[in-house]
Amino acid sequence: MSAAPILNPEPAPIVACTVSRDVSNFDLLIEDMESELGESWGDLSFDDALLFLSQPDAENLEFVAIAVDSEDENDLTRISGIITTAKEKGVRVILIAEEVSPIALHQLLRLGADGFVPYPLPEGALHEAIERLGHSNPAPAPQVPAHHAQAESPSFKATGGRDGVVLPVHGLAGGVGATTFAVNLAWELATIQDGNKKAKGTPPRVCLLDFDFQFGSASTYLDLPRREVVFELLSDTATMDGESFRQALLTFNEKLHVLTAPADMLPLDIVTGEDIDRIIDMARANFDFVVIDMPSTVVSWTEAVLNQAHVYFGMIELDMRSAQNALRLIRALKSESLPLEKMRYLLNRAPKFTDLTGKARVKRLAESLDISIDVLLSDGGRTITQANDHGLPLAVNAAKLPYRKDVLKLAQSIAELNRAAEAAQS
Repeated sequence: MSAAPILNPEPAPIVACTVSRDVSNFDLLIEDMESELGESWGDLSFDDALLFLSQPDAENLEFVAIAVDSEDENDLTRISGIITTAKEKGVRVILIAEEVSPIALHQLLRLGADGFVPYPLPEGALHEAIERLGHSNPAPAPQVPAHHAQAESPSFKATGGRDGVVLPVHGLAGGVGATTFAVNLAWELATIQDGNKKAKGTPPRVCLLDFDFQFGSASTYLDLPRREVVFELLSDTATMDGESFRQALLTFNEKLHVLTAPADMLPLDIVTGEDIDRIIDMARANFDFVVIDMPSTVVSWTEAVLNQAHVYFGMIELDMRSAQNALRLIRALKSESLPLEKMRYLLNRAPKFTDLTGKARVKRLAESLDISIDVLLSDGGRTITQANDHGLPLAVNAAKLPYRKDVLKLAQSIAELNRAAEAAQS
């Protein structure tokens, strides 16, 4: 009888578990778990997961793979509790989702999931997610607060060797033309030629970031598709590297790189200020100019963009709503001691040169707000709408339009100032 323990060795310890309403609904997950872990994994229902995580057997767990589908959206409270408990126990979480709404997925990811994989599982996706967990948990090191750790040793490498100029565009009222301006400014910068003969034919590298995650139209104005990879990037910027960032970008006419808005409408707080800083840092490291189309709403991460910006464009029109919103924004920036000096105000649909009454109104607007209106953009009328509907920049569709010439003049000024600054530094 003494040989019994030898003849019946202890089973391999369970190092991972799937957690789902019914794991048979995720047959590809079962196959991948067996391929990755053999017999060292188990399956738990939502009912059993909380109980198991509180037992001593859970101490050996390295991660749990929580699989959800659309039918589980009514049970988010319980699923959220499982994620929270796992994180408290030091167990990492991979979230696997099939046809879950963006809002529900955002809620689960915000609780601290360490990885996200869509279902049906792409080839090798679970293996890569597990690998990332391994890389994100190195040998013990001196403990530092989480925010310091991210600041001192980011998990991505911005190694493009550039230091791009950041130019956000913020419409201070709906319909003032901020996205049209952002798209055309980015295109003019991307196609501008350097006056230096030796550098001729090498226009700057330009990236357009559409940060209006709900109603972003940059992709529409450039006739570009929206892809799920953008949502994946926004959901996990901590593991972003140069390659994953480039894969999320689309190219318009082989000259302008664009990070479109996600395919589905998402909450604006799907990202934090740290997420935004990572994306902008990566873009700056790989491009000469980074144009950002901002949502008209001021959100928690607007401050991060403002701090990164070299110039922050505020787009207004000659009407009362723009004046009132500009005044509110100025008060907010002053109350938070934010860099108000970075603001540059653009007036869209400005009065024509011969409209003396309109010019007087522009002057009174600037004086009443105590601001300087730096750029006046002509009224492009229906031509702009038609160009946007065709998915073409004005330089391609209506090169002689006065509005396009205004944008080109501003782009040339920005490029010249940047060249002068680079020359002064060298």
